Amino acid sequence: MAVEIIMPKLGVDMQEGEIIEWKKQEGDTVKEGDILLEINSDKTNMEIEAEDAGVLLKIVRQAGDVVPVTEVIGYIGAEGEEIQEGSSSASAEKATADLEAAGLEVPKAPAQSDAPAAKADKAPLADNEYDIVVIGGGPAGYYAAIRGAQLGGKVAIVEKTEFGGTCLNVGCIPTKTYLKNAEILDGLKIAAGRGINLASTNYTIDMDKTVEFKNSVVKTLTGGVKGLLKANKVTIFNGLGQVNPDKTVSIGSETIKGRNIILATGSKVSRINIPGIDSKLVLTSDDILDLREMPKSLAVMGGGVVGIELGLVWASYGVDVTVIEMADRIIPAMDKEVSTELQKILTKKGMKIKTSVGVSEIVEANNQLTLKLNNGEEVVAEKALLSIGRVPQMNGLENLNLEMDRNRIKVNAYQETSIPGIYAPGDVNGTKMLAHAAYRMGEVAAENAMHGNVRKANLEFTPAAVYTHPEVAMVGITEEDARAKYGDILVGRNSFTGNGRAIASNEAHGFVKVIADAKFHEILGVHIIGPAAAEMINEAATIMEAELTVDELLLSIHGHPTFSEVMYEAFADVLGEAIHNPPKRK
Repeated sequence: MAVEIIMPKLGVDMQEGEIIEWKKQEGDTVKEGDILLEINSDKTNMEIEAEDAGVLLKIVRQAGDVVPVTEVIGYIGAEGEEIQEGSSSASAEKATADLEAAGLEVPKAPAQSDAPAAKADKAPLADNEYDIVVIGGGPAGYYAAIRGAQLGGKVAIVEKTEFGGTCLNVGCIPTKTYLKNAEILDGLKIAAGRGINLASTNYTIDMDKTVEFKNSVVKTLTGGVKGLLKANKVTIFNGLGQVNPDKTVSIGSETIKGRNIILATGSKVSRINIPGIDSKLVLTSDDILDLREMPKSLAVMGGGVVGIELGLVWASYGVDVTVIEMADRIIPAMDKEVSTELQKILTKKGMKIKTSVGVSEIVEANNQLTLKLNNGEEVVAEKALLSIGRVPQMNGLENLNLEMDRNRIKVNAYQETSIPGIYAPGDVNGTKMLAHAAYRMGEVAAENAMHGNVRKANLEFTPAAVYTHPEVAMVGITEEDARAKYGDILVGRNSFTGNGRAIASNEAHGFVKVIADAKFHEILGVHIIGPAAAEMINEAATIMEAELTVDELLLSIHGHPTFSEVMYEAFADVLGEAIHNPPKRK
């Protein structure tokens, strides 16, 4: 049966769209994911992908037509198939609208192999059988388990160690606990200049108390996750889950079965194979969070997010820190201008940063390390931190013959693997190795496991942050990538140096940078270095998800005095309208 192509509702306020150009013509073969046509709505051009494979049988509405949302604009089906126009009932249209309003994708026709039928008429579950078995209790896993339970599923979760995964136990939460210490120490340094006269500015770091406080924070949060799972009546299994192709899971001597399996096994520290890497003085990002003796010097191998954050922590404690990064700048995924500014600030804080160089060998002698660099230099330190990223954790998945993308589990937009009914959200698929991206992927996987493939994980506007002081954050694409992709772009900037709240807070450094499309003023990227960057970037992500243009954003009012005024002014500067910027040269 032919499938209707409809004018999609791509935003909350979208009522209609103009067809700019059909990229496929009648009679053309169409693959799922091919670009079918380009439309315009609210001054923004968007390419529409095919959700079904087949032949483009008929184009109902032509280029230049303005079409209300959900109206049929074409048909895809088998070659030579007859089209029964107008066959969709009012109830089907209402179901489509309801799904869209809930943020869900419309289920595909039952004939589609990646869209299993809804599971309303399923047979009763056996005692050891579950609608969903989740492997791993990190962000993707516990979100998936709770969302599955909210949807009425009988859900089990298997966790081999502690709930919360990398983020809660050895990642974002412990590092932010330590980074708060660094922020407090920065505050002590400027206290006198603000009229706060301390009896003494001498301080010492009690690493035992530091580690104990960090552990108490972790325990509070991991305990909270476990409590939420129990409150949602998710059955908990402790141990390593060995997953089999028949969707059974063995935990020690016990075996359970899932009608669907969600693999949320997360990631582990990545290692490099160089001489000396196995020295006990070389710590991973997991190890260093439990370090109870402060080294005099630390060499950080890797200038990414983890290396820079932890390097700053130890530098703030008075440790001599040297960062070694193979790329031409630290945190190379960030916008170059932001990365360069952060490097300048961290250098002023006492961190030594070496870029465009790698470590070729580590020599341990006299209880210290000599790191031999591939440019002939040497770095001597009491300890080294290996922070070159993380790789998917595959323990327990060895029996599954899953399709892989290098060392990552390959998934489709529904988070489903090459085995129907087995999903793999989060770090294990390597798409976006961020806890908040894992949250979204986990809940999407659960919804698809319970109802058939009804929702895609849209990660395009996932924000990212570095919790240094000042913070760095971004969403969308960098200026470099925008110029390469679009050519003609607009860039707006505004600095925290003139912001009232930033000046009053001794945090008047950094800037906000906005990148926009020159024709329609569509927002392509927002980049921030400055106070509260990790909080402000969420507003930018929401703006981009809602597809607001620069012009529409400027209709809003931002409170004063706030840090976020800088972001508003950066948007205004895109159009040359920033009040607190000097006039742009013409």
